[in-house]
Amino acid sequence: MRLYRALLHLYPSSFWAEYREELCYAFAERTRGLSGPLAWLRILWAALTDVIPNAMAAHWDVLRQDLVYAARSLRRTPGFALTAVLVVALGVGANTAVFSLADFVFVRPLPYQGADRLVKLWERTPGYDTMEPSPANYRDWKAMTTSFSEMGAYSTWEVNLVDAGEPTRIQVLGATREVLPMLGVAPSIGRIFTAQDAENVLLLSHGLWQSQFGGDPHVVGSTVRIDGVPHTVIGVMPASFQFPSRSVAAWRPLVFAEDDYTERSNNYLEVLARLRPGVSKEQAFQDLAVVSSRLERQYPKDNKDVGSTVLGLRDDLSDRARLLVLALCGAALCILFLACSNLASLFLARGAHRARELAVRAALGAGRERLVRQMVTESLGIAVVGGLVGIAAAVLGLPLLARLVPNELPIAERATLDLRVLLLAAGFMLLTGLAFGLAPALRAGSSSALDALRNGTRAGGGRTQRLRAALVVVEVAASVVLLITSGLLIRAVWRIQSMDPGFVAENVLTLRTALPVGKYDSPPKREQYFQRVLEEVSVLPGVRSAAFATGLPLAMRGRIWPVSLAGEELVRGRDNTVSLRFVTPGYFETLGIPLRRGRDIAESDTEKQPMVAVVSESFVQRHWPNQDPLGKRFNVAFSDRVVVGVVGNVLVRGLERQSEPQVYLPYQQQGENLVGYIPQDLALRTAGELDAGTLLPRIREIIKATDAEQPVSNIQTMEAIVAEDTASRVTQLRLLGALSVVALLIAGLGVHGLLTFAVSKRSQELGVRRALGAQAGEIIGLVLREGLALALTGIAIGVAVAWVAARGMSALLFGVRPEDPLTIAVATALCLATAVVGCVRPALRAARVDPLSALRAE
Repeated sequence: MRLYRALLHLYPSSFWAEYREELCYAFAERTRGLSGPLAWLRILWAALTDVIPNAMAAHWDVLRQDLVYAARSLRRTPGFALTAVLVVALGVGANTAVFSLADFVFVRPLPYQGADRLVKLWERTPGYDTMEPSPANYRDWKAMTTSFSEMGAYSTWEVNLVDAGEPTRIQVLGATREVLPMLGVAPSIGRIFTAQDAENVLLLSHGLWQSQFGGDPHVVGSTVRIDGVPHTVIGVMPASFQFPSRSVAAWRPLVFAEDDYTERSNNYLEVLARLRPGVSKEQAFQDLAVVSSRLERQYPKDNKDVGSTVLGLRDDLSDRARLLVLALCGAALCILFLACSNLASLFLARGAHRARELAVRAALGAGRERLVRQMVTESLGIAVVGGLVGIAAAVLGLPLLARLVPNELPIAERATLDLRVLLLAAGFMLLTGLAFGLAPALRAGSSSALDALRNGTRAGGGRTQRLRAALVVVEVAASVVLLITSGLLIRAVWRIQSMDPGFVAENVLTLRTALPVGKYDSPPKREQYFQRVLEEVSVLPGVRSAAFATGLPLAMRGRIWPVSLAGEELVRGRDNTVSLRFVTPGYFETLGIPLRRGRDIAESDTEKQPMVAVVSESFVQRHWPNQDPLGKRFNVAFSDRVVVGVVGNVLVRGLERQSEPQVYLPYQQQGENLVGYIPQDLALRTAGELDAGTLLPRIREIIKATDAEQPVSNIQTMEAIVAEDTASRVTQLRLLGALSVVALLIAGLGVHGLLTFAVSKRSQELGVRRALGAQAGEIIGLVLREGLALALTGIAIGVAVAWVAARGMSALLFGVRPEDPLTIAVATALCLATAVVGCVRPALRAARVDPLSALRAE
């Protein structure tokens, strides 16, 4: 019987208190005749089967009544219900979407076997923390280290793919035989390459297989040409395989010849390794550091000041990309905080408004538990509906966040919701519904609520009013933090976009026609191609000038080469590296790069003439400050060069990154050794507004007539290239700006709701003031001062918090100070204006209070 009495507590407390004696008596009668050695087990079973199903039915009956009553109550106040649902949807939706992105980028395991043990190894040289190692150093790392169970190397480059539909330009990864088995991903068709395979076999990505081979299931064994060399297809990788980035379309073996190990400054590899069991990244770093130190002593000329570093696959993510995603997470949390505060304020106001109703229900016999359950049911119902709306909005918004997934991560570009994120969203719903609906629910049936029945409209002000005021201060502070941080980031982007890139991007069309080395194996063949294309393109209607270059600024950020002045020994280091390009005549005119001194590259600058170079002003400032640079000599790209011209500086690495000085060499003086620097990008400047739709078909015809197997790729305007440099930041700022506007609106609604509530509760006081002679303007000023005092308090707190947050993301601000006065002033003004707008309606309502009506109502 004691067990049965304990089980009765599973019923609702009101049911248990009223019927427990009758239930105990009935159970005792029903089990009186049970006896024998197993009687206790039969009694236990009878107790469980009697109480548990009936208790669940009783709870469901109460819940059903609560849900029906809640729905009826909310239908009577549609404004409150809609506002509460929208507030929850904003908080849950924003956080679900942004944290799905953060989970995708930072947390979710990479799709490789034992991904947490995979690391990348880099050289570290003065000025470069992550420099690609050379084949010679890679071979020595592999032989001399003991911390890694496997190690492999790879490198990516672009190639022309022919004999698979239209000729196309794709990115191919060459990898040693260790790389793909280390990742533990098997092909969906065929096999991976092994040590016995030569370089002329190819693995296709799923996307390339679909686009160029039509998804042919019998593709294995077919032959295609890569830069003119036949390759046999041996397999197709799964659609989820994105190594090392989403842009790679095929994989082939990387095989080193003995000559590859002779030059230790030939840095182009990326090295992947797997840590041995029990070895940490710190231990591996120390092991690799010892090896690097030994190599520095053994090869002092090539490996001077060359260290090493060990990074996880996710650690390759740039600080800028990481900070921007974290900034979005912070903004989403601010929105959740604002939503919770506003929801709590709404529930407190509703609880105060229903104080008399709850007091009457309590006086008629409703227990406190019953009243609390009723109000919690309402708040959880609102939270669930709003949360579902928010999750649906997050699912629809995830494709818009695809641009924010950093391209350097080996994952798909579109984040998805998984069980963990959905559980997080459920947690948000419970937090907003239960935690912030519970406080007013606990007040139901309390002595203060009963006072509402005795004291009429004077109840419900004091403590509730102070709590709602504190919530409004928090809302204003959070909105100020969002406004200031978003404003600082917006100013930083404006500053970046206003940077002079060193060239004129308007009316310039670019495209890539990279020549395969096997087919164009000598400089005369390449020169003939360039000259024919330029001759025909330059006479097209509207084309003012055209030129080829190794790579375009911002689009090609590498091609770094060390230089030495005449008579000096070449020493590796950032202070003597340049960005190197081979160009055809007219390149500077086409891109609008100003010629400061001397002359341009000319057609007469052939291999039989003296080796010449055109350098940037930054190159002159570094090596010959306050001197005439024309006629000066230096060594670059295996040759001594004479400076014949000086041009303006160009931001080749990006609008917000420091660029090395630039050196431009004549395309006819390239020689046989620098095939990686063959001009590949064609740029055309038009005399008027660019009409790509008319020009492109004519250009394609010219290139096809020159070489029918030559693909055209990377078609874009220079304006698009410049815009792409800040595209991800602009997308993030648009999202941050939208969140800031939402935060500002929520804060304004909070101020408005608080003052409206205050005016309704102070109607008697305001009526007495009017009766004693107070003018309408004085009443309006009273309400405005109350609202603005809360707003100013929140602004002061928000400015202080925003300053701390801005210092934490200073790497994103690009010269904008965290305490930028203009941004703070604009954010403060917006918050004050919003607060004033929120105060106006309650103030006018207070001024219209009729003294006689207020006193008569009392």
